[in-house]
Amino acid sequence: MAKYTREDIVKMTEEENVRYIRLQFTDLLGTIKNVEIPTSQLEKALDNKMMFDGSSIEGFVRIEESDMYLYPDLDTWVVFPWTSEKGKVARLICDVYNPDGTPFEGDPRNNLKRVLKEMEELGFTDFNLGAEPEFFLFKVDENGEPTLELNDKGGYFDLAPTDLGENCRRDIVLELEEMGFDIEASHHEVAPGQHEIDFKYAGALKAADDIQTFKLVVKTIARKHGLHATFMPKPLYGVNGSGMHANLSLFANGENSFFDPTGDLELSETARQFIAGVIKHAPNFTAVTNPTINSYKRLVPGYEAPVYVAWSARNRSPLIRIPASRGMSTRVEVRSVDPSANPYLAMSVLLAAGLDGIKNKLSAPAPIDRNIYVMNKAERIEAGIVDLPATLEHALENLKSDEVMTGALGRHLFEHFVEAKEIEWDMFRTQVHPWERDQYMTLY
Repeated sequence: MAKYTREDIVKMTEEENVRYIRLQFTDLLGTIKNVEIPTSQLEKALDNKMMFDGSSIEGFVRIEESDMYLYPDLDTWVVFPWTSEKGKVARLICDVYNPDGTPFEGDPRNNLKRVLKEMEELGFTDFNLGAEPEFFLFKVDENGEPTLELNDKGGYFDLAPTDLGENCRRDIVLELEEMGFDIEASHHEVAPGQHEIDFKYAGALKAADDIQTFKLVVKTIARKHGLHATFMPKPLYGVNGSGMHANLSLFANGENSFFDPTGDLELSETARQFIAGVIKHAPNFTAVTNPTINSYKRLVPGYEAPVYVAWSARNRSPLIRIPASRGMSTRVEVRSVDPSANPYLAMSVLLAAGLDGIKNKLSAPAPIDRNIYVMNKAERIEAGIVDLPATLEHALENLKSDEVMTGALGRHLFEHFVEAKEIEWDMFRTQVHPWERDQYMTLY
């Protein structure tokens, strides 16, 4: 991560001909919000004196306590490459603070910082995340609204002309690289119209910032190609959904705490305890890592998404996979996370789950090295394999029962998250859907 001073920001604003600055932050549901200011207000922003109405943001505060302040993180400074040479737009990601100068506990980014401090108290210095967000590209209609028409018929790792999204994907990569992203891979995914761009891992806070920036760039460049990019987990029935596999590792003073060359599978006891914590809490953090009604249409057997809580170093059907790389690259891949998740909240609960395993010296169950999808229910029960929740309602009930997971969110975020999601579930539950009319209108 680049380290910028106040003077650097002012200088770059002048040199790059920046005219406007977006002060960005993220709401409870993971939506990027921003207050755009002209450069004449830059000094005020750098003094942490930019105020906004918190009562208008999902999950923040009531109208009688609405004043909130934005504290820019100077190291997140970037100029958007696609903006006009006549007057460029830059952005700074901000933390949200109360008027009394204390961090706002309803700010997802502040919350992740809080959980990272708990990690540091256990002797770890870094929690790294390598995310693999997938997305679909759809054509838009004459009004610019998304259709259900895909722009290609490609499959996994296909090339043009089958992969007609290749030019759009290449332009996304070029823009990301110009913004400082280290792109490791870019390819067509399994489903038609589905794509993945992988960027280098980073510390959890920067990685969560990068995910938010990535989503913004993907949607912006797709629009320039006449396409709509969506990170909706399952936009189409009958094909694979979009995941956001999370590759996690803990470091202490530059050493990977998950690696032990003398251990079974070259995994350390710390790694196994971390895995045990994730397995213990997986059914309960799923409401956060898979937070929409639609998320549970992806978490079904047959489409490569994990629905069973187990781990393995050899196959991809369990929730947790241990990739083959060892040494500094030893990591735990949690495969259930989807890109609709608020990345700051998702990292908070995943880290808290793993740390609980370490603090309580939990033992990981034996790895499951056979294909769980071909096991029957009795075989899964005998192997101690439980299912992830099948609906958002079920996931919310699990979340409410887990003190470690509710503690990872903090009281404010937990209460507002559950309230928002219970409303979402009730709206879905009481709606009459086209499938019901197709099934029942003429039958009864």
